[in-house]
Amino acid sequence: MRAPALPFDASGLALEDPGPRAATLVARLRLRVLDGRLPAGTRLPTTRALAQALGLSRNTVVRAYEQLLDEGLIASRVGDGSYVAARLPSTAEPAGARGAPASAAPPPDTQVWRQLQAFTPGRTPDGPQRAFRWGSPALDLFPAEVWSRLQARAWRRHEPQSLGYGDPAGLPRLRALLADYLRSARGLHCSADELLITAGAQQAIALAALALLRPGDEAAMEAPGYRAATAALTLAATRVHRVPLDAQGLRPAALAALGPRCRLLYLTPSHQFPTGVSMPLQRRLDLLDWARARQAWILEDDYDSEYRYTGLPLAPMASLDAQRRTLYVGSLSKLLFPGLRLGYLVAPAAWMPTLARLRAVLDRHSACMDQQVLADFIEQGHFLRHLRRMRRAANERRSTLLEAWAQDLTPLGLALPPPDGGLHAFLPLPDARTERALADAAAAAGVEVGPMRQVGGQPDPLGGAGLVLGFAAVPPPQIRDAVRRLAQAWRPCCAADLPCVLRPARSAWRRAEN
Repeated sequence: MRAPALPFDASGLALEDPGPRAATLVARLRLRVLDGRLPAGTRLPTTRALAQALGLSRNTVVRAYEQLLDEGLIASRVGDGSYVAARLPSTAEPAGARGAPASAAPPPDTQVWRQLQAFTPGRTPDGPQRAFRWGSPALDLFPAEVWSRLQARAWRRHEPQSLGYGDPAGLPRLRALLADYLRSARGLHCSADELLITAGAQQAIALAALALLRPGDEAAMEAPGYRAATAALTLAATRVHRVPLDAQGLRPAALAALGPRCRLLYLTPSHQFPTGVSMPLQRRLDLLDWARARQAWILEDDYDSEYRYTGLPLAPMASLDAQRRTLYVGSLSKLLFPGLRLGYLVAPAAWMPTLARLRAVLDRHSACMDQQVLADFIEQGHFLRHLRRMRRAANERRSTLLEAWAQDLTPLGLALPPPDGGLHAFLPLPDARTERALADAAAAAGVEVGPMRQVGGQPDPLGGAGLVLGFAAVPPPQIRDAVRRLAQAWRPCCAADLPCVLRPARSAWRRAEN
């Protein structure tokens, strides 16, 4: 006896778009079954009838029905046609039969989940490079032709085994080359056995926190500081203390109040982020004494210290640490390009097996071919040539910014301290109201600036605010044009009696002298 057929509505199934028509038809029929528009027991048209109604070949409809049959969404009865299945697979229940959507479930109440709610990942910049985009090197100078040639060569000459899984610690040849570079350029005595390749500095910070901190341990960092580091430290730290700055960087005396549970200190001593302060030698030694006395660890992020414009390059804290309680984090984002996602962590050789196992647990290793191309890039001398070119360009662009600023913006009462190193300048401001007003006016003028409360997190209780201005991303003509637009946009703000023109804002960073 033929089962009663429920009505079938073919409207909305017409396939106007190009592409695989069988797959499109399957997707549309599947959706109708899952959302209840085709209830269980609905008899489907014959393949010939549906093909004629939709203007398709019968083979297309046959393939679609076969796919739905394999998925268990329809059933075929010999001599009686095809019907929507009476019992749908458990993973494909009709919408009405399901409970509340998964998105309505409350988030898990874990320490990491709670602490990460305060962190919003930075917006991925869209469109071409603009002034004054912070965190970006001179991408217009990257030797893409050289890189692509090396990449093509690596693929032509690769061995089959190079396409498999690699060493979690990183390509040995690349680790040896980077160790050689750090010894000669940064005075950091390390070997390939003490260097772990990471997916950028961010992963290096997270790996160090996960490896070093025990349950209940706390961490500390600068305030203001690199806000993404806060999120990385919360993966392992029960609490992340924010230690205030003064004109020489992080204040060692403030660490005494943190107690014995604080066992990891993250800082950027060579070019403090975001204020640009360089920590003097005596303060570095004081922090090393603190780490030794507390049996704590220091995580030194040397993110852009290859760029130095006055005096000799500053030695890393890790090169001063005879007790080996300082781990060194480096990144290639500011030398090559951020999208490469390659960095490194320098730690005692005895720690490498554990750190490599931790890296293997997270994501096994960095892309093998990218590591091989970078090793060739360094080995053939392209890296050092590119570094010299980047330093010259950054110095030229810094000079252009300072000259244009002195001409157009200093007369408005906005004095920009010359940065001694790095790829950004920091404009200190006295309060959040001034910061918001100038940031909003800059955005309206099409100029990118980094408000400290977005870039560096909440500042220390002593107050202070500021804007981060990256000067390396665009050539000098664009820098001069952007300064002129800022002057035009900020002139009404300064005329409105904002505090930025009433007193030197730099004093906000000097009130906390140790």
